[in-house]
Amino acid sequence: MARRSILLTVAFAIAALGTAMIIMYVQGIDARAADGQTRVAVLTATDVISPGESVADAQAAGKFEKTEVVRADMVDGALSSTASIDSQVALGTIYPGQQIMGQQFGKPGSEDTLTIPDNLLAVSVELTDPERVAGFVNPGSRVAIFASADPEIYKPDGTTQKLSPYTRILLPDVQVIGVGDTSVTSRTTTSDNGQQTTEQIPRTILTLAVTQAQAERVIYAGRNGDLSFALRTDKSKAADGPGVTARDIMPEVFRSLR
Repeated sequence: MARRSILLTVAFAIAALGTAMIIMYVQGIDARAADGQTRVAVLTATDVISPGESVADAQAAGKFEKTEVVRADMVDGALSSTASIDSQVALGTIYPGQQIMGQQFGKPGSEDTLTIPDNLLAVSVELTDPERVAGFVNPGSRVAIFASADPEIYKPDGTTQKLSPYTRILLPDVQVIGVGDTSVTSRTTTSDNGQQTTEQIPRTILTLAVTQAQAERVIYAGRNGDLSFALRTDKSKAADGPGVTARDIMPEVFRSLR
């Protein structure tokens, strides 16, 4: 009888320990999930801040607003106050909705200039808002660049051969050193029933710091296809690879054609 009591006591202890470990595990999951959803205060622009405009003037005009964003959406270097930049001026155009970062401001007289890292070149590309991560790409940002194209090669006999359209990474890690003016262009699309729709698409010039070889790849891909930026952090992973074609996206369609 005493042996049975001991066994029951041990069983209850193991069950209690198991329950406690499950509770701690679940609490850990909740804590990790909540950490990414924590809201933090950041400064955002409510109106266009022009190059050379002082922080004091912009603040007097009500161009700064403190808002809350999910921590995961907070841009690296985003500020929650103007205390560290109160004597500085905007180095480039800052658009409404952009989070305010320290690297967007500098000493008076340094605006509208580019700081090009040693041994690199500055090249510019023009992208629409979706292609530049909806305006979250700013001077100092690091991006991965993807290229999409519908290539055609010229054969020695003078004929041409179309290759499969593809999307692949072009450069895995490039620094953005400037964000220029935004213009608006029209884009017309035609639906399956022949109805045309025209929309206005903002396009912005972004300047990159690259090597000569990288510049050649960016210029060629931009002239013969479409470029897209992916915003990255120090922990982001991006590497060169074969990319994807229609066969990778819709394998079942190609299997049915065999």
